[in-house]
Formats: sequence, structure tokens, C-alpha cells
Amino acid sequence: MILALLFANAEGNILIERFSGVPAEERLHWRSFLVKLGADNLKGMKNEELLVASHKSVYIVYTVLGDVSVYVVGKDEYDELALSEVIFAITSAVKDVCGKPPTERLFLDKYGKICLCLDEIVWKGLLENTEKDRIRRLVRLKPPTEF
Repeated sequence: MILALLFANAEGNILIERFSGVPAEERLHWRSFLVKLGADNLKGMKNEELLVASHKSVYIVYTVLGDVSVYVVGKDEYDELALSEVIFAITSAVKDVCGKPPTERLFLDKYGKICLCLDEIVWKGLLENTEKDRIRRLVRLKPPTEF
């Protein structure tokens, strides 16, 4: 299950967060842990260079995309390899929506469409779509296959 998906700016402020299967009282801990993890490790990183962390049965894959940090947390069948596929689909969709790796301003301007993309990629903790064209069609509210 994909437990968490977070986007944060360079100062560590959360821009988007999605939790699935994480109790409300643990969410603050996850927010602060992930932001601290990124602050310690993402300085000077190239766009979309993946970093991996694990603790017990939980895996974390994270990267920087423009001015935004992206974190994906999973467990069970969502190990670091599966999470790298998830984060690739997410970063690809965000770049597609924004037209380039986003600045914080551009990310917030495209917030609604990015949220629609995230809903099409990950739904209730499970990976739904990774195909770029299918995600683009679903976000435009068109049928996934046109006859």
C-alpha cells in the first residue's frame, strides 16, 4: 500500500499531501520526518535523481523536481522498485501539466490539474495508472479509449 504522497517546497512547507492507511495522529510525525529527510539529503541534487530510505517494513523514495520535493512512502508490495515507478509517473505528469520542472509559483498555479493527475495515478493507496497518455485523457475527462 502507498501510505503517503507529499510535495514540499524548498523551505519544507507542505504543498500537497495524501495519506492512505495512516492514522491521523501519526500524520504530523510523517510530515516532519519526510521534510527533515529531504532537508538533509536533497541539497544539490539533480532533478529527478531518486533517493531511497527504508525503516523496518516501510520504504521511502524521494526526489526534487524544480523547486518542489516529492516523497512517496509505501509498504508491503510497494517496495523501493515499485515506488520508483510511482514517483516516475508522478514527476512525468507534473512536468506534463506544468510544461517544465515547476517553480513553486507554477506548481501552485497548476494545483488543481496536478491534484487530478495524482488522483488518476494513485487512488486509495494503490497504483492505478502509469501511462502518460491515459492520465492526460482522464484528466481532460475524456474516455480512456476513443473509438
